[in-house]
Amino acid sequence: MDRKLKVYKRKKRHQRVRKSVRGVTERPRLVVYKSTKHIYAQLVIDPPIGPCKVLCGASTLSPEIREDLKSTKGKVEKAKLVGKLIAVRATGKGFKKVVFDRSGYKYHGRVKALAEAAREAGLEF
Repeated sequence: MDRKLKVYKRKKRHQRVRKSVRGVTERPRLVVYKSTKHIYAQLVIDPPIGPCKVLCGASTLSPEIREDLKSTKGKVEKAKLVGKLIAVRATGKGFKKVVFDRSGYKYHGRVKALAEAAREAGLEF
């Protein structure tokens, strides 16, 4: 499949999902983005007016897990570490319940690993 078509289809899926998924103060949105090398997760609140507010984030570039990533092989295992880190940061800020926004990606592989690791570490969604 052509790369441009693949990105276009993912963005259309993301727009469809975003119609129903909203992050509010009591239950922020856990957003996942993946590039070819890294995976990113953020907790976001969508106010009625104005831009989104990012509460916290984690990625494979985070200094806290940098040493663990050196000994970890495979992108799925690295996504699990990011899921645990975002859950720790979210519970540290007082958020237990979140809404999961997979950003149009299929729920398997790295996205599924991140979500399940975040659930195991204490987040509810």
